[in-house]
Amino acid sequence: AVQGEDIRLNLTLTFEEAAFGCEKEIKYKRTENCPDCKGTGAKGGVTKTCTKCNGTGVVNSVKRTPLGQFSTQTVCPDCGGTGRIIVEKCPKCNGKGRISSEKTLKIVVPAGIDDGQTLQVRGQGHSGLNGGPAGDLHVTVQVRPDPIFVRDEYDIHTEIPITYGQAVLGSEVTVPCIDGKVKLTIPEGTQSGTVFRLRNKGVKRLNRTDRGDQFVTVNVEVPKNLNKTQKDLLSKFEASLGENNYNKRKSFFDKVKKILNSDF
Repeated sequence: AVQGEDIRLNLTLTFEEAAFGCEKEIKYKRTENCPDCKGTGAKGGVTKTCTKCNGTGVVNSVKRTPLGQFSTQTVCPDCGGTGRIIVEKCPKCNGKGRISSEKTLKIVVPAGIDDGQTLQVRGQGHSGLNGGPAGDLHVTVQVRPDPIFVRDEYDIHTEIPITYGQAVLGSEVTVPCIDGKVKLTIPEGTQSGTVFRLRNKGVKRLNRTDRGDQFVTVNVEVPKNLNKTQKDLLSKFEASLGENNYNKRKSFFDKVKKILNSDF
């Protein structure tokens, strides 16, 4: 008996399908035992004992060498190791014992599966030979990129823009999550590139109940196309500020002055 070969397929999922899990129906071709001859290759399943190997499926041979006699055992060439000879070929499979068929199968994709991971479905590969078990089906997942969320194992990264005023004064913004939305408090004076962590808002861990986290990077958008009134107001506002309002700027130029040993 020989086990059937495995089958390997690719399955494309959306970001949400991979994160939450789903059920997918797939179609593929596999070889199966002929239903007419039950995999024997013989019409009506009628066979007879192979006379060459006496039904053992193997033949023995003795080879004489200067070092003595050596006995070897090989698969019977007449019956192919089955021990049986076909009386008349099955017309459906032409004596091969197997046919190609299209298989439709529903598979359950677990929540949290990631791009490149493989699902194994036992016994759904090609059928075996001479009563051997069927091979397995291996389904490798390919996940489409999402326009908002970027996944890193079980964590999710998101970038959101905020206005200059929101960053300076502080505000509350709405952040999209894979299962809805949450309110995020932006502290006063938040700098562009600041990362906030939303615990347990990532992807469910595979075969577990807990989830990863979501990391939100805020990018401060500088306003464009200001009119004269807006520019004048911004100029007055800027003139009212001092070095204490710009910690990074003050720290940078203090380092420059130290290096150059002079004003900059």
